[in-house]
Order: sequence, then C-alpha cells, then structure tokens
Amino acid sequence: MNLFGRGRRGARFKRPAGDTARTGSTRVRASSSEDEAHLADFIDTREGVEGFVEPRTAVSDVTLLLVAWDGEFTRRRVPSADWAYKFCQRRGIKAYEAGVVGIPQRMREYISRQKRQKRR
Repeated sequence: MNLFGRGRRGARFKRPAGDTARTGSTRVRASSSEDEAHLADFIDTREGVEGFVEPRTAVSDVTLLLVAWDGEFTRRRVPSADWAYKFCQRRGIKAYEAGVVGIPQRMREYISRQKRQKRR
C-alpha cells in the first residue's frame, strides 16, 4: 500500500460538476454572464474607464480590471485575454496588459483614500 493512494492504484480524480475550473491547486469559479453585465455597467456608469487584462495565475483565471478616472475599480473573471481585449474594443475603452504596464497609480490612491475613510 502506498502512502498517498491508500491502495487505490489507478484511481482517477474527476473534475467536480458545476461551473468551477481547476487552476493549479485551487478551484475557481468560471466567468459568467453576470460578470460581463457587471463590467458593462461599470463602463456605462463611470467616466475615463480603462481596462487592464490580468493573466491567469495559480490562484485565478484571466481577469479584467476596470479603473475609472478617479481610481474606482472593479475586477471580474473573463473567458480569455482575447475576449477581454475585444470586450474593451467594443465598448470603446483602452485596454492594457497589466503584467506589462502594472496597476495605475490612481487605483492605489483610491484604495488608500478608502482605507483612511474607514479609520475615521
């Protein structure tokens, strides 16, 4: 009997049913139509929005980070990086590769302002 198999040689692990995907050692929820609707609503209700496509990692799938002119932001899972760029193009906003350009300073400043307001 081996240590990890406990005698189940050749046993296969099946992917769980539902809308989760396996990424590294974790399971993450796949993108959905609600995610797309949320991203579209954010763009429609904010000014100066730019998109930052974040690559797949061991913890999450591809995400689209939207940042408004004042630093307010939202992040949602998307089906692929290509989908994210096409989504931004259809909506008429600029899209950048987050791994190359990084996260905008205005977003960091927005987060800092929110933390200061919570402390009061």
